[in-house]
Amino acid sequence: MVFPQRVKMSDVARTAGVSVATVSKVVNGRYGVAQATVERVQQVIHELGYEADLGAQSLRSHRTNVLGILVAEFEPFSTELLKGASREVAGSGYQLLAYSSGDGDGAAIGWERRSLARLSGTLIDGAVIVTPTVVETRNAFHVVAVDPHTGPSGLPTVDSDNFAGAVLATNYLLSLGHRRIGHISGRPDLESARLREAGFRKAMADAGVAVDEQLVRVGGFRIESAAATATELLALPDRPTAIFAGNDLSAISTLDVARSMGVAVPDDLSVIGFDNIPDSALVDPPLTTIRQPLQRMGAESLRLLIDLIAGVDRDTHIRLPTELVIRASCRPRP
Repeated sequence: MVFPQRVKMSDVARTAGVSVATVSKVVNGRYGVAQATVERVQQVIHELGYEADLGAQSLRSHRTNVLGILVAEFEPFSTELLKGASREVAGSGYQLLAYSSGDGDGAAIGWERRSLARLSGTLIDGAVIVTPTVVETRNAFHVVAVDPHTGPSGLPTVDSDNFAGAVLATNYLLSLGHRRIGHISGRPDLESARLREAGFRKAMADAGVAVDEQLVRVGGFRIESAAATATELLALPDRPTAIFAGNDLSAISTLDVARSMGVAVPDDLSVIGFDNIPDSALVDPPLTTIRQPLQRMGAESLRLLIDLIAGVDRDTHIRLPTELVIRASCRPRP
């Protein structure tokens, strides 16, 4: 496959029969060009597929009209956020750039600082950063953090009510008669993981049910590490009758491990997740989970970023509600 070379402003000028200076005025919306000429140049721009060079454009105007969504990696959580942001950007006058740090497992501290150093000022006017570890930005550059590791701080943030969601999940298992409930927690350095474990413990305490610390183990929010944790839990002589996994990936991994060990879900083991990623409805059995409004979180974060750039005075900390989604992976304790 042969890709065409980048169309230059001089190509537009030659095709339209005008000077490069005239094309520049049209592209940058400056005065001094007859309407008929503007229309002819715009038609040629459309036909040739000309796009202004973002780097050069930003040097002239200090604006690119491009917003970034920065992620450590493209996984189900960040992909759903991106869907919501891409819908919100339509009609806003901005374009959207999705950028991965390339750190693979997303665990490298400071990945967002390196990403911002590459992109800010010349390629993007502001950024939504998904689950940042730490953020230090120039005052003139706007950043919105989604589900930051340390929770809301001075930085504009969007997240969901992780604590209340975990209480919902645990109370549902308790309502089904389960008392020996395990919890596969997320990364210890992530505030959302800490809040979910805290919600689990609060619900258990309110019900007067002691938490068996053998049944609370770190799964890291990842399929591989959660599989090892689920294997440990299900190999216990007195294994749990239910497991609240810190996210859907961990819950789906638990379903796979249970199947491989001959533990029937939901007959022998009830499993509940957190996030409601699309795969949660497609697994066998379909996963009961706590729904985070992931696409809405993406849309809200982008709208907040656009408002900040425009100087709109508004609340800069947004927390969205969670809800229980009942499917087939849980049943009353026999």
